[in-house]
Amino acid sequence: MKNYIYIVAILITTSIVAQTSNNIELQQKKIKLALSYNDKVAAASAMFSIIAMEGEQSTYKDSLAYMYFNDAKYISSFLVTNDILKNKPDNIELLEINAISIENMGALDKAVEVYSNLLSKTKNNYHAYKLASLQVATKKFVDAYKSIKGADLLEDSGTIKVNFQVNKNYNQNVDLKAAIAYLEGIILLNMNKETDAKLSLMRAVNLFPDFVLAKSKLTTLENSEKKEE
Repeated sequence: MKNYIYIVAILITTSIVAQTSNNIELQQKKIKLALSYNDKVAAASAMFSIIAMEGEQSTYKDSLAYMYFNDAKYISSFLVTNDILKNKPDNIELLEINAISIENMGALDKAVEVYSNLLSKTKNNYHAYKLASLQVATKKFVDAYKSIKGADLLEDSGTIKVNFQVNKNYNQNVDLKAAIAYLEGIILLNMNKETDAKLSLMRAVNLFPDFVLAKSKLTTLENSEKKEE
């Protein structure tokens, strides 16, 4: 009798596992079809079904985070990555999505905290630059100066560009090293250190001769100096 019950239990378990596997496969097909029709809502719904079946460690949480992020649904991408990072605290890509999402949500103080954590793991000069820019936005100029000086000392890949809005109709992509020098100049201006700021802005132009905003700031400083003479 005990053997019979044991065999029945195995058969029931096997049946449940097989059914779950079939359901997951069905939802995977739904995701593929939904994405082929650019139906992100249906794809997300199928992902939720898989996550519910697979549980807390489902890799489809990652897929859901990427989809929300690519669709600029920053609140959702932040919430999903926050959940995943509890179990994967060192996943750099998810930390980046989390940081960018919270920045776009406008929670700048929290974004400073997240970028600080990200920088501690990557030692990446772009992350240091982003941290400094957020500290400027929150008017923490002393902290921003420390961060931007640190960014300047970190290795540069030479591949990253920073986008600056020059006016309503024109944006300019600038080499990261030049952007770092420019931001240092802006920080120094806010700290009322015009002479040092001018040197940083000149360095930015030397690094990227067509840097419109840096040249404009330099011109403004030079005109101000002439008026004071």
